[in-house]
Amino acid sequence: MKNKNNCIIGQSGGPTVAINASLSGIIQEILEKNLYGTVYGMVNGIEGLLQGKYLNLSSAFDTREKLDQLAMTPSMFLGSCRFKLPACEDAESIYTSLFDFFEREQIKTVFYIGGNDSMDTVLKLSSYAKIHDKPVNIIGIPKTIDNDLPLTDHTPGYGSAAKFVATTLLEIAHDTYIYNIPSVTIVEIMGRNAGWLTAASALARTSYSPAPDLIYLPEVPFDKEQFINDVKKLKERRKNIIVAVSEGIKDKDGNYISASHLAADAFGHKQLCGAGKALENLLKDALGCKVRAVEINVLQRAAAHSSSLTDLHESVLIGQNAAQLGYEGATAKMMCYQRVSDSPYTLEVFSTDISQVANQEKVIPRSWISKEGNDITNAFLEYAKPLILGEPQIPYQAGIPDYCNIAHLHQKGYFD
Repeated sequence: MKNKNNCIIGQSGGPTVAINASLSGIIQEILEKNLYGTVYGMVNGIEGLLQGKYLNLSSAFDTREKLDQLAMTPSMFLGSCRFKLPACEDAESIYTSLFDFFEREQIKTVFYIGGNDSMDTVLKLSSYAKIHDKPVNIIGIPKTIDNDLPLTDHTPGYGSAAKFVATTLLEIAHDTYIYNIPSVTIVEIMGRNAGWLTAASALARTSYSPAPDLIYLPEVPFDKEQFINDVKKLKERRKNIIVAVSEGIKDKDGNYISASHLAADAFGHKQLCGAGKALENLLKDALGCKVRAVEINVLQRAAAHSSSLTDLHESVLIGQNAAQLGYEGATAKMMCYQRVSDSPYTLEVFSTDISQVANQEKVIPRSWISKEGNDITNAFLEYAKPLILGEPQIPYQAGIPDYCNIAHLHQKGYFD
């Protein structure tokens, strides 16, 4: 018998390799167990839904083959937004519009996949539903390459981005070592307040390559003079030096070490630009040798060709658990990972109250950063190593990856 209750799924924030794997996991569980009648998908998150943009995912992914392709497709099939949902008292008409839609389409559960700012949306929607006695469950599914959501051991998407960063640093080392010329290469990696992604660069180290030689994270105040001294000391015994640095490094007064920064986004986050370039200019003046900065930028977010099979499997799993939890009537929850064992590596999925997560941030423990503040410790390596394991068999066609069709995200007039 067809379930009369429907559900809707949205994605927002920045893209990852694994966010579609969580989307696939939700749909898989729903279709296999007939948990809901129709699965809808917001296009461009809450902002897109307010514009009347949504898809029927039940018909779009009606076979396991299509769902498997979705799980291997990077970025966000449903598109994204950076829309900050206002407080209800400031914009009640927005909430009225959303919940009228939920009632009209018999939406029982809203699944929202995203990072810190997306969990703020989950909190506000679930609070409104509770206050106004609306029979709609709101479930948050985490994703962020920044790995900065609290309570969960790690976030879907982090393992794959960490693998890409480590692979890139190793390849930069192979590129750098071929020249018999003293040099310093500075690699700027994403991370505003939390250095999880930059710390993952240490996974690139091998028996023949110590790169990155230095690692600087936002968790520790950055001192320019100490940085120059760190590099000078290494130059005494090493021809080529490779440095990994977070985009969000700050001095002791909280000022960003960047060439410039742009206006803040809707959530108040300053758009950073050029920490690596700022350090390049600093070292050129101080050292008088070849110095270059490399900014990985958006490449680290959705590089499916360097994804972690562990990350993808876990992301499907957390989506499956979210679907079941929503069907059982839970609300105002975010799904989390709990690590059970490091060796062998195992985990479980659980849920926590969204109020314990939204607008909170998890940074790297100071004990996982070297005393000097220019490297990480073995404790971080043991934490991160299992997360990058395994390589998925990505389907190819005509020599390029065969991903899901996302014409609905960029074709004008698609929803007219």
